[in-house]
Amino acid sequence: MARPSLKFLTLESTCDETAAAIVTDDLQVLASVVASQEKLHRQYNGVVPEIAARAHLERVLPVIDETLRRAGLTWEAIDCVAVAHTPGLVGSLLVGVSAAKTIAFVFDKPLVAVNHLHGHIYACRLASGMEVFPCVGLVVSGGHTHLYRCAAPSDFELLGGTIDDAAGEAFDKVATMLGLPFPGGPAISRISNDGDPNAYSFPRSFLKDADRLEFSFSGLKTAVRYAITGPGKKDVQAVKLSSQQVADLAASFQEAVVDCLVAKTKAALKVTNLKTLCVGGGVAANPRLRSRLASMAESLGVTWHIAPVELCTDNAVMGAIAVEQFRAGALAPLELDVRPGLVRN
Repeated sequence: MARPSLKFLTLESTCDETAAAIVTDDLQVLASVVASQEKLHRQYNGVVPEIAARAHLERVLPVIDETLRRAGLTWEAIDCVAVAHTPGLVGSLLVGVSAAKTIAFVFDKPLVAVNHLHGHIYACRLASGMEVFPCVGLVVSGGHTHLYRCAAPSDFELLGGTIDDAAGEAFDKVATMLGLPFPGGPAISRISNDGDPNAYSFPRSFLKDADRLEFSFSGLKTAVRYAITGPGKKDVQAVKLSSQQVADLAASFQEAVVDCLVAKTKAALKVTNLKTLCVGGGVAANPRLRSRLASMAESLGVTWHIAPVELCTDNAVMGAIAVEQFRAGALAPLELDVRPGLVRN
C-alpha cells in the first residue's frame, strides 16, 4: 500500500507578490494563490519597499487561508512549512518568514528555508516533470540577473551576475522613459513587435569578453536616455516621440538585452561543459528571449528547459524545491532570519 504524500505549505513574499502554494513530495501542485501588488506600485513606476511590506502584511493570512481552501485541507494536514527567506526586500521577507515560523511553531511542523533564486530554476524541474540537474541556471528578473552552475537542487554555484541593474529593472526604467506602463517588461515586449531592432545601435556590455560571465545594463539604459533626449537635453518626459520612434527604441533596447543574456548564457554552457540549461524569472516570459535561447540551445545541442509563463513571475509553487531540502534533512530553526542580499551559493 502506497504511503500518503507529504504536503508542503510554501510561502513567497520576497518582493511584491504575496503567494502561497501547497505541493506534495511527489511534486503535485494541490493549490496556488498569488496576490499581485502591481496596481499599488504602478503610479510610482517601480516597487516601493514600504508599500510592498504593508501589502504583504494585509494579504498573507487571507492568501494562506484561500490556498488551504482550494486544496481542501486543514492546517493539521500540512506536513511541512517552507518559506523564501533570501534574497529580496527586507520588509517583504520579514512578513513571509514571520508567518512561516509562527505556523511551524503553533502546529509543530518542520520548517524549510528556501532561496528564492534557486526556486526559479527549480520551477523548470517542476514544469518539465523530469530530472534537470546538473545544469546551467539563468535567473533573469526584475531584481536579479545571474548565472549558476547547478550540480543538484541543494548545490548551486554562482558563476556571475549583473554588476548594476538587473535586466528587469532596466526594462522598467526604459519603459518609463518611453512613457510605457509599469511593469516595463511586458509593455516593451508588446510594442517591440512594431519596431525595428536595428534602428538604434545600443551598447552590449562585456560581449567581447567571452570569459567574463557578468552583465551590465546601466550603460544601456543611459544610452537609451541619450537617444531620446539628444545632447544637452535632460528632461525625457519633455521629448515628444512618435509611436514609431517608441517602437524602434523599445525593439532596439530589447534586442541589446537579449543579445547579452544569450551570449553570456552560451559562454556559461561552454565554460561548464554542461548540456542542460534551465531558465527562470520574470524576464524569462519575454517571447524574444525565449526564441533566441531556443535557437542557441539547438545550435549547441543542449537540452533546455524554461519555466512556463505562469511560473516565471514570483509564485510559491517554485518553493517546491523545499521537498529536496526536506529529504536531505536541511531543516531551518525557528530562529530563522531573513537575508535580503544575494549570497554566493
